[in-house]
Amino acid sequence: MKKNLNLILIFTAFLTQSFAQNDIKETIAQKSKAMESKVIAWRRDFHEHPELGNQEFRTAKIVADHLRSLGIEVTENVAVTGVVGVLKGGKPGPVMLLRADMDGLPVTERVNVPFKSTVTVNYNDQNTGVMHACGHDSHVAILMGTAEVLASMKNEIAGTVKFVFQPAEEGVSEKDIPFGADGMIKAGCLENPKVDVAFGLHINSQTPAGMIAYKAGPTMAAVDELNITVKGKQTHGAYPWEGIDPIVTSAQIVTGLQTILSRSVNLTEAPAVVTVGAIHGGIRHNIIPEDVKMIGTIRTLGREQRVLVHKRIKAIAKGIGESAGCEVDVNIVNGYPVTINDVELTKMMVPTLMASAGEKNLKEVPTAMGAEDFSYFQEKVPGLFFFLGGMDPSKNRSEVAPHHTPDFYLDESGFTLGVKTFCNLVFDYPALKNPETVTSSSKKKKK
Repeated sequence: MKKNLNLILIFTAFLTQSFAQNDIKETIAQKSKAMESKVIAWRRDFHEHPELGNQEFRTAKIVADHLRSLGIEVTENVAVTGVVGVLKGGKPGPVMLLRADMDGLPVTERVNVPFKSTVTVNYNDQNTGVMHACGHDSHVAILMGTAEVLASMKNEIAGTVKFVFQPAEEGVSEKDIPFGADGMIKAGCLENPKVDVAFGLHINSQTPAGMIAYKAGPTMAAVDELNITVKGKQTHGAYPWEGIDPIVTSAQIVTGLQTILSRSVNLTEAPAVVTVGAIHGGIRHNIIPEDVKMIGTIRTLGREQRVLVHKRIKAIAKGIGESAGCEVDVNIVNGYPVTINDVELTKMMVPTLMASAGEKNLKEVPTAMGAEDFSYFQEKVPGLFFFLGGMDPSKNRSEVAPHHTPDFYLDESGFTLGVKTFCNLVFDYPALKNPETVTSSSKKKKK
């Protein structure tokens, strides 16, 4: 009889908690919807005034002022322009990090919207526009909206929420200092209080608004920067035999590098990418120059694969150069590690993603070859990084511009789902991580 009574008490406590969670989800849905116009207005303002990495002074001030207005403890100037807000819930529980990146890109916008960016800068010795061509403006606005909803419900939160507004996810020109997520971690953003779990999102211009996509395990690639200098011997373009042509040699190197992917990497296990993004050499039509410089990007999905690809790049470039009589210098700068969603955490939180978006609007996707410095957080604590739809649902993927392009465009109707999902993760994670609290509370009631 006593055993049956215990089971009844536990079941009753479970039902009580389930009903309470449903009430909270309904409240979150209502409050998130009410935030929609604010979130869109913030996003449009940030879009019109984009700032490059470690230069997000205006954005950071708006963020910090907003968090303070909500009664959230704020620390500014973290890793140059980063902002960290701490919201302590009314109940004991874990410390949960929510992250948004703030920086724009050196891209000149072509989209004719009322809030089009007209900002210009000199970047890498070239005049260019600045644009939020990756959606970071929406990430900031969504997390600001999330902070407002959670602050209004702080007495119901089990644990502490850290709002991390991070600079320089796209990188900076001055590579000799820690920046972005790496810089914020080294500045102590995971401490005081110590973070237990991290959640991040990235909007996607080619996923329909209203949808969430995710991937357990390796989700996005490691990224490394490739720099190659090919030095030949300058001569008149009419007498190439009197010099050593670094342009022809560079062309052969570019072609040769592609054999790494087709002949050295086991593509049945994981893909890899080696892209030469720019070649600079020469100044006149009838002069063979002394040297050529190439820059590019390397994407890999595992430690062993990363080592192999780096090794083959150096061997191929130097080998081709030697055969042509050129000196070749290869410099590879390690960038962000692989973005790896903790498998157990992902499995645990998938029902929350589904409850937020709806079963038909949640999908698991293949690994992407893009890169994310959220991976630095995931190296320190279990993390879940998911993708939020930002495409007009009436369009096809082939009809819309990809990220990092002048025609990048977002459907703003998906922003509310981002706010709702972040809030649901904050409320669901403590309950799912420690389900025994239901049992213990039942025992206390019995006593």
